[in-house]
Amino acid sequence: MAKTARKAAPRSTALATPNRERPKEPQRYKASKEELLAFYKQMLLIRRFEERAGQLYGLGLIGGFCHLYIGQEAVAVGLQSAMKVGRDSVITGYRDHGHMLAYGIDPKVIMAELTGREAGISKGKGGSMHMFSVEHGFYGGHGIVGAQVALGTGLAFKHQYSKDGGTCLAYFGDGAANQGQVYESFNMAKLWDLPVIYAIENNRYAMGTSVERAASEPEFYKRGESFRIPGIQVDGMDVLAVRGAAEEAMAWTQAGKGPIILELLTYRYRGHSMSDPAKYRTREEVQDYREHRDPIDHAAKALEKLGVKEEELKAIDKEIKEIVVEAAKFSEDAPEPAASELYTDVLVESY
Repeated sequence: MAKTARKAAPRSTALATPNRERPKEPQRYKASKEELLAFYKQMLLIRRFEERAGQLYGLGLIGGFCHLYIGQEAVAVGLQSAMKVGRDSVITGYRDHGHMLAYGIDPKVIMAELTGREAGISKGKGGSMHMFSVEHGFYGGHGIVGAQVALGTGLAFKHQYSKDGGTCLAYFGDGAANQGQVYESFNMAKLWDLPVIYAIENNRYAMGTSVERAASEPEFYKRGESFRIPGIQVDGMDVLAVRGAAEEAMAWTQAGKGPIILELLTYRYRGHSMSDPAKYRTREEVQDYREHRDPIDHAAKALEKLGVKEEELKAIDKEIKEIVVEAAKFSEDAPEPAASELYTDVLVESY
């Protein structure tokens, strides 16, 4: 069983290697009251949405796999708030609901996708793990561990080739960081100096195996050094620290300096998926993170210091809950796809 312990402060300073340019030391983002309120609302929306998704899964309204993002909200909100929809691209693994919500995609069409309805963002055929939105530059949702890293490298090549000024943000976890295709991608990305941010969401457990048991080098921000890719370790439970690191990473890729790795130290409160009882860690460990490092609680305390009253925060929570209830009702009332949809969107012909 894992011991209860709060993780040490992240090493946000990039490794110092002689005669090699490094990114600057990221600074914690100085958000205005309005910006922090927006971050708070986005994180709270993800939290309440995922809680509702867990309930619907328990009722049998969501089939297949379902991986919740509860606890990791600051990562998606902090990173994607620094990106431009229409210019940049995002790709991730199967724990993807939070990333879509952080990009401002309608909760109704995400929930409808989870429940396999025609109104879903992928017409009910993608489900929890395979959501997609070209309109938003969101390229999935991928069920194969680590596959999105190679695909994200390809998206970065597209940005460079078409000279559209975009950066690709490719998410993957500490488990996927041990996949071979990740390092093939690193090599190609640096050879061509592709504009890609590799965001490693280190939530400490790859399914049920702790980082300490699975990784010979558990500090994942160092993983790109042999490819000359700089890395930064960030407190992924602090939305402003994440946004500050995102600013530096975007500046690096936008300047044509090639790929960069961000290791976000975060934590998931639930099991790997809804079918995981998470017996590989103690209840005390989870409670320690909830009580001392919760990203939403931290943002709430920061807002209170800026003059936001507790009553206002409660009103926001009520508003968010209503949005989520409405999304759930929409998804339950929406029709399932017609049988003929089995034959659509399976082939793209180019001439």
